[in-house]
Amino acid sequence: MKDSGLTVALLGPLEMRDSGTSIELTAGRLRSLLAALALSAGRTLPVEHLAQVMWGHDVPVNVRRSVHTNLTRLRGVLGSEAVRTLPGGYRLDIAPDSVDVLRFRRLLTEAARVRDTAAEHLLLRQALELWRGSPFQGIDMQEQWEAESAYLLESYLSAVERRIDLDLAHDRHSDVIAELKELTVRHPLRESLWARLLVALGRSGRRAEALADYQQLRERLADELGTEPDAEIRQIHTYLLRTDTLPRSFTPPTAEPSPPTAKAFIGRAIDLSPTASTLERQGTGIRSAAAVAVVVWVPA
Repeated sequence: MKDSGLTVALLGPLEMRDSGTSIELTAGRLRSLLAALALSAGRTLPVEHLAQVMWGHDVPVNVRRSVHTNLTRLRGVLGSEAVRTLPGGYRLDIAPDSVDVLRFRRLLTEAARVRDTAAEHLLLRQALELWRGSPFQGIDMQEQWEAESAYLLESYLSAVERRIDLDLAHDRHSDVIAELKELTVRHPLRESLWARLLVALGRSGRRAEALADYQQLRERLADELGTEPDAEIRQIHTYLLRTDTLPRSFTPPTAEPSPPTAKAFIGRAIDLSPTASTLERQGTGIRSAAAVAVVVWVPA
């Protein structure tokens, strides 16, 4: 596949550029069509799939003609050679790395495989820098993108947590506090973020602030879910009650490179990222949604 110069950004408001020049795509169905083709860069999508993306269950009577009409309009914006007609359907002529979602996934896969923590940290930073906001903003038929958006958000948060683990392992605890404060406001029921915040505060000598944040989390969980903080967070709280500053042993080990994995803060391996159970308690349905997203969108 030749480099067409086309780039598509979906991790935030839809942005499309051709050799650096911004391209406007105002029609809602064309935006959905472009998103579907971009997420399957290099692969052919059948007409029936494209119709479902654009119309959901309310597909037009003549599906093939309606899809072709919209593809003609899309070609009018992107150029006649941008979307290829193939026996099995249609394919967008774009390199996978020119789509931010696909580049994000590739960088996370590489980060999970490397053994050098400095290289892993760099790859994670590069992946996270692609995010500009919630995925698929400005694209109609949002229900068609809910599963993929949920999967991407969980991947993003797991990557953030892994990158913070590496920062803590290199004594950059003060550097991550402001970020963790913001993240716990945006995701107040994600206990794995709170655990890292308590550790960063404790290791920075901000014990009183850590204890106050623990109490805030405890009250929120009780009010909204009727539960107590996870056992790992309660252990961190107990240690904070006994000492002014957390020792360096409260650093997650860096031997495990997988972004979704969080490690021990108290001398043994513990899972500080019980994402599925936490999100299920919140009623988000992300666990089942992620399974759907993997089947639909992850390239073979």
